[in-house]
Order: sequence, then C-alpha cells, then structure tokens
Amino acid sequence: MSFVITVYVPEAIVMASDSRQSITIQRQTPDGTKLQPVETVSSDFVYKIFLLPKQGVGIGTFGESILDKVTVESHIKRFQEEKVGDRDDIVNISQKLLEYFRKKFPNADTAFHIAGFKKESGMSMPHVYHCQVSRNEMKRVNTKPGTDDVVYGASWGGQGDVIAGILTPSQLKTPDGQMRQVTKAPVVWEAMPIQDAVDFAIYTVRTTIDTIRFQARPKNVGGPIDVLLLTPEKTSWIQRKEYRGEI
Repeated sequence: MSFVITVYVPEAIVMASDSRQSITIQRQTPDGTKLQPVETVSSDFVYKIFLLPKQGVGIGTFGESILDKVTVESHIKRFQEEKVGDRDDIVNISQKLLEYFRKKFPNADTAFHIAGFKKESGMSMPHVYHCQVSRNEMKRVNTKPGTDDVVYGASWGGQGDVIAGILTPSQLKTPDGQMRQVTKAPVVWEAMPIQDAVDFAIYTVRTTIDTIRFQARPKNVGGPIDVLLLTPEKTSWIQRKEYRGEI
C-alpha cells in the first residue's frame, strides 16, 4: 500500500508520496497445505513520484506495485523510453500510460496521478488525471464534472482513510445514541500559495505515516517523503531521497 497526494492550487501543482513497499508472502507447509499469508515491509526506499522533465509532467503511482515480478518504477522508466516523445503533452502522456499498462497488465490494481500544464488559447492550464489500470479508467479530477472549468483542491490515493477522516464530513454518535454528521472547516484552495501547498502535501503524508504507526494495523505507509513541484515555468524536486553509502 502507499499514500500519494496531488495538490492543485492556482499557481502550481504539488505531488508527494511515502517510500514504503509492502509485499504479501504466500506460505505453505512442506506437504503443500496453504498457511495464512503474511504482509511485510520489503523496502522503505521505493520511488512513487516520477518526473518527465522534457514534458514537465509528474506521475504518481499507488496500488499494486509489483507487476510480473518487476516494480512499477521499472515499468514507468521503460514506458518513458519506449512511448514518450518530446512533443507529447499531459493529455497524450496520460492516454499512452494507461494504454501501456492496459496492454501489459490489464488486470493490475495499479493507479496513477498524472499532472502537468498545457497551453490552451495562449494560457498554461493545469491538468490532473487519475488513471486506474484494471478499470481502464482515465478521468480529469481538477475540473467541474461535465465541464472544462478548472477547480482547485487535492486528490489522494492508496491508504487515504487517515486524511479523509480529517478533511471530509464524518458521522458522530451523540450521547442519546443518534448519529450526527459533523462537517469540517474548509480548506480555501483558491487562496493557497505555493509554499502552503507544499506544506499541506508533506503534512498529509507525514500525518498518515505517524497515525498508522500508533494504530494496531499493518504499517504499510512509511519511509522518506518525496515532493515534486510543477509550475508553468519550471519543475523542481522540493525534496527527494538520494542513494547513499554508510554514514
């Protein structure tokens, strides 16, 4: 499992993720009797946010992370080399990425956030897409349904229950046993500057990691936090883990 978030505000798009990779080990006795599968952490150094620098496009991945015994990271690198051209834009790349994984792994429970800017009538317009492989689904998430009107906000994928519990309305049982909906104070995305968008992205990943740490549940979100910033003018890594030797 993973936690990946994409924040889209008027001046920028910010993408962030954790670095933990969990795997499920199928076990059996010497005589072939199947035992209860074991979920374990295999790494805290997996990349889930990727940048296509020539196109200014970011890709975040969550869900099933090992396909045909190879990480999604490796498949995305191959996709970039084989299918992405210098003139491809955010729309073309989103379509090509879904087609690429559908052809190779049509039943994969793997999903992506794909984000970037595209010139439309002389203006740089933000595009944020959610793609899910097994459902053959591609949808733009930063527009009003049925229109091209841009909206601002955040979309997340993977282990999203922690942040959803903070930001979305919830049910609370009153002393008399009745259920009452509790609304949450809104986040004013339209007025959020870039630095706040970066801080918010990090906050959501860190809060998810720290909350899961103390709960009696699989520790499937963790490790360093990677953060990518996309603007019409440039792309840059705000923070990204690096390879290292012994300290």
